[in-house]
Amino acid sequence: MSELYASALHLDRTAVKALKITDMYSLHRVVYSLFPDVRSEHEKQSHIQSGIVYADQGGDFHGRKVLIVSDRQPAAHVNGQYGDVISKPIADSFLSYPRYRFKVQVNPVRKEKQSGKRVAVTGRNDIAQWFLHRASTSWGFDVDPQTLQIDSIEVQQCNDKEGRKITLGKAHIQGMLTVRDQQQFRNSFKNGIGKGRAFGCGLLQIVPVIDNPFA
Repeated sequence: MSELYASALHLDRTAVKALKITDMYSLHRVVYSLFPDVRSEHEKQSHIQSGIVYADQGGDFHGRKVLIVSDRQPAAHVNGQYGDVISKPIADSFLSYPRYRFKVQVNPVRKEKQSGKRVAVTGRNDIAQWFLHRASTSWGFDVDPQTLQIDSIEVQQCNDKEGRKITLGKAHIQGMLTVRDQQQFRNSFKNGIGKGRAFGCGLLQIVPVIDNPFA
């Protein structure tokens, strides 16, 4: 796997106001501005991954924090002057553990068989079952059902640069996972999981679970 970087973007109140961060699209624009887009126009249309996944950690009166995983190093500031980016390479060994605690913000959707349209998965129980199934069949890991928590569910709306309305359901999930397919798991960490990744969904925030020899 090519080198990956873990970064944290810190924005104070002045930066949030100056950059006009008011919704998920404006935050998307700010995060992506930290990176040169290395994709050709053809690759963009072919849905080639951007190499950037991120998670908005929210904020308070003082500012905002965004976590980012990327396949190239971000700029140190937004537009050369706003915020601070702390970035470091991710050691390959970090993705070699068998078990992790995780947090993730995901967009729960499924494709209807007859129409082929994507429809939202709603309700905590249905989202939990959807997540357990997708994890084991598509993302390279199993989730311990006893540890799975759906912390919150929200619906966000914004307009894109063409003025079209975007509606995104987002579930905040945490639990314990066991890696079942190492390569698939690494791809999930690198590229994110599920839909809505351009708008802050899919970043697996993971912490290795290490057995305590004294326990």
